Amino acid sequence: MANTETLVEMVQPESESSPAAINLRGISKAFGPVQANDDVNLSVPKGTIHGIVGENGAGKSTLMSILYGFYEADRGDIYISGKKTKIKNSTDAIKAGIGMVHQHFMLVDNFTVLENIMLGAESGAMLSGSIAAARTELERLEREYGLFVNLDAITEELPVGEQQRVEILKALYRGAEILILDEPTGVLTPQETDQLFKILDSLRSQGVTVILITHKLREIMAITNNVSIMRQGKIVADRKTSETNREELAELMVGRKVRIEIDKDDPNPQAMLLDVDNLTVTDSQGIDRLDHVSFGIRAGEIVGIAGVSGNGQSELLEALSGIQPVSEGSFVLNGVTVNANNPKDAAEIRDLGCAHVPEDRLRLGLVKTFNAAESSILGYHLDPAYNGRILTKPDAIRNHCADLMESFDVRPRDPSLKSANFSGGNQQKLILAREMKDKPSVLLVGQPTRGVDIGAIEFIHKQIVAMRDEGSAILLVSVELDEVMSLADRILVMFEGRIVGEVSGKDADEKTLGLMMANALPRNNKQKQEGQA
Repeated sequence: MANTETLVEMVQPESESSPAAINLRGISKAFGPVQANDDVNLSVPKGTIHGIVGENGAGKSTLMSILYGFYEADRGDIYISGKKTKIKNSTDAIKAGIGMVHQHFMLVDNFTVLENIMLGAESGAMLSGSIAAARTELERLEREYGLFVNLDAITEELPVGEQQRVEILKALYRGAEILILDEPTGVLTPQETDQLFKILDSLRSQGVTVILITHKLREIMAITNNVSIMRQGKIVADRKTSETNREELAELMVGRKVRIEIDKDDPNPQAMLLDVDNLTVTDSQGIDRLDHVSFGIRAGEIVGIAGVSGNGQSELLEALSGIQPVSEGSFVLNGVTVNANNPKDAAEIRDLGCAHVPEDRLRLGLVKTFNAAESSILGYHLDPAYNGRILTKPDAIRNHCADLMESFDVRPRDPSLKSANFSGGNQQKLILAREMKDKPSVLLVGQPTRGVDIGAIEFIHKQIVAMRDEGSAILLVSVELDEVMSLADRILVMFEGRIVGEVSGKDADEKTLGLMMANALPRNNKQKQEGQA
């Protein structure tokens, strides 16, 4: 996460005399008994950047989905530039000059970048002419905003960071006058975040209105003109950014004081529990996604991995957890060597005392059609506590899930509710509770607070530090640079499947880490870092 020192300094424009680009009046939306938005009023002046913050389930995504036409409000009115506007679907929103960059990408995997951007925005009957015109315009946008991406690449083959650029380019290509961005910096380095904010500042100066949904309060403070805080479906406060601070915003979001900084003592490393030696993972095309990686983690320490998504972090977690096979090299887990000649699957890795919180909770962490109780024992379902000789033990499973929900504040506390019906943050808390409850000796954790609200982040961080202090060895992978810097005792930086540097958590700074993440550290500094590693 970029901080206020590295982010470009933004000039806050005077906008009181400008007509509101967006005016939402009395917007309400319910899903069954759940009141997602409750009589929401929101005014966003033209040519400003307006932040919206709130806990998971506060209603901010629903509100923006109404503005973009994914949902229709049960009641209330939408005014765009002073004109009452009916938005029934995203086509209506686009016609009204609204664009949206989603947190979860809205891309067709097997389309090229160019095809994805053009999809639904073809400009003429002769498709070849449309393609040529689109390519010319996109190349201009790439040059202007520094958002370079191979237009002919197949989207699913791109790293996550580049897929995010495709989404941003798609919105810019459609010429939106109002741009909604949902957690846009999660896959960016600090330098890329600075570049994005320069883009947003340029758009703002040209009269474009930007709504920024983010949980990164430093970014709210650095880039926005105004911020609205939502809680339980209502806007509970509006602030000029220049007249507030992170601590006040956090308190308004959760209704209590929140400690933003992590309190932890110095580590006390003990025995080596995970020793990785030249670990390599090669894909089906013969490409080394993980390239001769070596490091170790001792009991009582947290080792963080920093890097832009798609640089081998996922393959590292999946190899160490038994999901992907090892191609070359090895790792020793609690005294047991794992390599190509002695492979271990995920169940065997778990039996060796290693738990895994996957980066992608929907693909690897739970089954959406399972209820919460069933998801709460995934990977542990053969345990005699839950599984009898013939049938499972539903009461034991339900009680286990209820305990997890209580200990990690999973909402709603309903073990019978389908996993898909929980918010992303509550899905994440359920998975974390499942993997952390029994205090494994080694914990592999990917993106522990992705989609989790600030109050729960505070809790999760405390649990991770407590596990370290109780003697667990923890490997932390996160795109949140603040999170890695705050939690990790040592930080390894990955680029293109390799470890390109190591720094201690105490000595880490965003500028150096960001340069290492882009493999752009000046040569004398790079040699120094390589010598330390």
